[in-house]
Amino acid sequence: MTELHESAGTGPGDADFAVFTDCADAAAVARSFAPPGRRTLTHASGRPWLVGHWHDEEIVTASAGDAALAVIGCCPVEADVLRRRAARLTDLAELDALARSLPGSFHLVAALDGQVRVQGTASGLRLVFHAEIDGVRVAASRADTLAAALGLDPDPRELAVRLLWPAPYPLFETSLWPPVTAVPPHDAVIVAADGRSARHTRWWTPPEPVRSLAETAPLIRTALREAVDARTRQGGVVSCDLSGGLDSTSVCFLADRSPARVVASTWPGRDPADTDLYWAELAAGHLPGVEHVVWDADASPLVYEDLLGIDDLLDEPTIGVMDRSRARHHLPALAARGSRVHLTGIGGDHVAWCSEAYYHRLVRTRPLFALRQLRGTRALRHWPLGGTVRALADSRPYGRWLADAAGRLRDPSPSSVSCGLGWGMAPRLFGWVTPDAERLARRALLDAAATVAPLHPDRGMHTDLEQIRSTTRIIRQWDRMAARAGLPMAHPFLDDRVIEACLAVRPGERVTPWAYKPVLTAAMRGLVPEECLRRTTKAAASMDAANGLRAHRADLLALWEDSRLEGLGLVDGAQLRDLARRPASPGLSDAILYSTIAAEVWLRGLRRSRATHS
Repeated sequence: MTELHESAGTGPGDADFAVFTDCADAAAVARSFAPPGRRTLTHASGRPWLVGHWHDEEIVTASAGDAALAVIGCCPVEADVLRRRAARLTDLAELDALARSLPGSFHLVAALDGQVRVQGTASGLRLVFHAEIDGVRVAASRADTLAAALGLDPDPRELAVRLLWPAPYPLFETSLWPPVTAVPPHDAVIVAADGRSARHTRWWTPPEPVRSLAETAPLIRTALREAVDARTRQGGVVSCDLSGGLDSTSVCFLADRSPARVVASTWPGRDPADTDLYWAELAAGHLPGVEHVVWDADASPLVYEDLLGIDDLLDEPTIGVMDRSRARHHLPALAARGSRVHLTGIGGDHVAWCSEAYYHRLVRTRPLFALRQLRGTRALRHWPLGGTVRALADSRPYGRWLADAAGRLRDPSPSSVSCGLGWGMAPRLFGWVTPDAERLARRALLDAAATVAPLHPDRGMHTDLEQIRSTTRIIRQWDRMAARAGLPMAHPFLDDRVIEACLAVRPGERVTPWAYKPVLTAAMRGLVPEECLRRTTKAAASMDAANGLRAHRADLLALWEDSRLEGLGLVDGAQLRDLARRPASPGLSDAILYSTIAAEVWLRGLRRSRATHS
């Protein structure tokens, strides 16, 4: 079943691939995807099935007759288990249950009677796209792989959408190239055996949040333990972030119980008020078998560093470029200490906490409880009473909210309370975005509003899911950057099984002003020492962002010289160059430049990549 080029091989954590049906036309198209260095898995017929880059450690395959399965990524499933599944497979829909049962983070690819099915993760960390190439529908893990095969340039309307701050669902999930279709994370794509048609089928739905925290805490702990075990069960050396926060601390304590030797990594903040180091050292004191590395705070790269030299982006702009240097700076040193994978606490904020937008429903179903909670939340968030009442009374459906936002793109930024209790933060455009770009973005919003359904009828669950899926768009790019730096990253909180366990808790127990991350503290009690669970704060790193604006204003100025976005008529380069000369301008500390910088950096990287491969 497997045919490998002699020169095949890539580092773990940077797998990418395309998937082909079992027909002659698809085989002809596949040949253009298989230059030297690419690996190929074949159908039983000998025709190409998967073509791409992956490492032996991140793929498990099995076949039986005309059925074949491949799990690509991190998953502890054994080949024999997959082989038994393949032998019983009579309908690709049967794979829904398999996908919902396995721990880890992975793509699941299947072939049956010439058809193929491809899916990523419900979190959005592993995505799927498809496009028609020479009359054949091809699926792939990256949109740019398909766009390159079609010789496409990014669509100006999609670029204008990426200038929104922020781009709301579903606009941030579309491909930059309209002929390339993005598969929603909760769907799989099935391509017919002749390669001429494809359809999406839903394989995942979020759990109903009806379980008590007492009932669910052990399930969350088990899911998180299995997520960590999936990365540590092979032993060796693994490294973990240990910021001192509850999320990374929990991962460290779970990793310490594994066969692996653990190196804990702490970056203290530059801000004298930052207490991360205190809490990290407190946790490390309970982990005598863990090597604790504390880096020099002043050696940490600032926000905005090395924007002009980025060459490892994927298939869309990402605001993650602002922190790219910070995220990858310590990875080579950890790899030199023997680490084979670096575990983070990223995602804990999104699954162990939740949106206050749940109060919109709770105030109607449990009014006395909701009003008591809201009193505490208003004090904590400094929400005015009038704004809170207006936000709670706003019952617009999601499509109407999105359409209304299209007409207010130049308004002042929305209030914190309207974002917190509504469908999310309404998008805005700023002065440097041209009227042409505004028209394109408005049209995209209105087109989406006409047909969109929210991710969940409850705006709280919708907002939680949107936050998870928008965050993983950033993290999937950091994962590639980390793999290129020599040490793959992993994020146990963003595994689907962990997300499911956390989202099943009743919102009244997940969102509360009276306790900090009650879901995680309940799940980790007895494993993480009580004194480490008492932390109720989180560092903001705002000083690093402000210092970065000042320190790298020359790079920001250079970014807007010969701007690609300006060349496309989407931004006013003169305004952006003026802002770069005035890093203390009001509003810049609120990250309003991030989406524009992300789009410009991505376009420059795309041009550089094409020049390299031409």
